[in-house]
Amino acid sequence: MPFRQLLLEDLRAARRRDPAARSLLEVALGYPGVHALWIHRLAHRMWHAHPLLKLPARLLSQLGRALTGIEIHPGAVLGRRLFIDHGMGVVIGETAEVGEDVVLFHGTTLGGVSMSRGKRHPTVGDRAVIGAGAKVLGPVSIGADAKVGANAVVVKDIPPGAVAVGVPARPRPAPRQPAPDPYADPAIYI
Repeated sequence: MPFRQLLLEDLRAARRRDPAARSLLEVALGYPGVHALWIHRLAHRMWHAHPLLKLPARLLSQLGRALTGIEIHPGAVLGRRLFIDHGMGVVIGETAEVGEDVVLFHGTTLGGVSMSRGKRHPTVGDRAVIGAGAKVLGPVSIGADAKVGANAVVVKDIPPGAVAVGVPARPRPAPRQPAPDPYADPAIYI
């Protein structure tokens, strides 16, 4: 997908998912989650383009952190239409993988529990929602359509469609009658 088209898709995803957003222009100018995502998309391309671009990519990601309050390692793999709502304090580690149509709320950490090389950060499936302040730690998997409640601490795999709440988070089956719009009110899963 052409880079410009990907950026426009990011704008539309944020506009569609945030009821407070009134226009694409407002999202483009005033949404730090979108800005962090754009900076990451550029830094990620640099990270994989050439070994000599790894340091500039890392520095660009740190500039993005300073500007937005959102830290995304340039090695992290982020899917299309990711929406980072509010964003302040979000941390996404180097080996994290995030699927498509995922929503992350402020204070979310996709972090590691090991200082070893290799896969040490979470994998988040398509359409997952990670609540405010949630910590997803280690090379765990959050299944597609799963919901992680606010301030949950996830250290074990969460199956697709499950709801995980608590410290440590324990998965529960999703409610029998899903909300018409899964992004309408994430608090209903807490």
